[in-house]
Amino acid sequence: MLAVENVSIVYRARTGPVQAVSDVSLTLAPGGSLGLVGESGCGKSTLALAALALLPPEARVTAGAILLEGQDLARMPETALRPLRWRRMAYVPQSAQNALVPVHNLRRQFRDTAAAHGMRAAEADARAAALLRRVELDPAVLDRFPHELSGGMRQRAMIALALLFDPALLVADEPTTGLDVIVQRQVVDLLRDLRRERALALLFISHDIGVVAELCEHVAVLYAGMVMESGRTAEVFARPDHPYTMGLQRAFPDIRFPERSVVSIAGYPPRLAAAPVGCPFAPRCPFAEEVCRNATPPLVETSPGRRVACHFADRAEDLRQRAREPALWEAAA
Repeated sequence: MLAVENVSIVYRARTGPVQAVSDVSLTLAPGGSLGLVGESGCGKSTLALAALALLPPEARVTAGAILLEGQDLARMPETALRPLRWRRMAYVPQSAQNALVPVHNLRRQFRDTAAAHGMRAAEADARAAALLRRVELDPAVLDRFPHELSGGMRQRAMIALALLFDPALLVADEPTTGLDVIVQRQVVDLLRDLRRERALALLFISHDIGVVAELCEHVAVLYAGMVMESGRTAEVFARPDHPYTMGLQRAFPDIRFPERSVVSIAGYPPRLAAAPVGCPFAPRCPFAEEVCRNATPPLVETSPGRRVACHFADRAEDLRQRAREPALWEAAA
């Protein structure tokens, strides 16, 4: 369904170019689910927008290809892209409050979207009512304005709007951020059920590894615009091979181990205006050695479907054992 092949993306800034994404390759099968995780600024949202050919004017794909069902979106003219959006690929943004037009009710927004792609108003109304029921909203909300809905209701309305033309690919950019845990649960369950019912391919972006573990079959861990580790979600989170993934795990509480302390990763991601030398995670990594600071590790396949960018991937079992000690991360701080 979606193939990101050796893609690099650069933003133009007053201080010079910013390398937001560097040589990233990802695949998403029809009906499959892929989660992108990492800290803020790691390139997750940039990749999401690139996958829809919606990058802002100051950003451009400088290398690689982004293929939707074999068509390279990065090189298609806008006139060819417009028929694909909403019909073959759709987007659920992080903040429905900012995405919905505040001065139009939901009915107007469904109708405007439908009209842009050739659907009549009556059909749009019927389709909108059915979709709102599917996301557990009363169709009466069609006559309400965004500010009259709760955060969870707006997010579910946004999901319904994205499904108006039954797309094959749904890109969801942190759709549970800012919602309370009960509504997060409802949104995650809804996305899972919709994916199964409609054979949706789901690209899900989040900083919350718990939500990704719940929802996605495969995961890619991003840091400084690069893939640090990727593979089947259950395998990556059960036995992480990259120190960054190990650190992310320690930074999240786990109800299965209430006695385990939560430890943060010291420091900050690198500034991307200057290309980092060596492994970008080396300045924060408790296992870093001289080779890490001088040479960028290649992303290599360590087992079928599993890739890791670490000079010490062959020592992952030993690193995992050591990473369990809070004192190790505290010493790195």
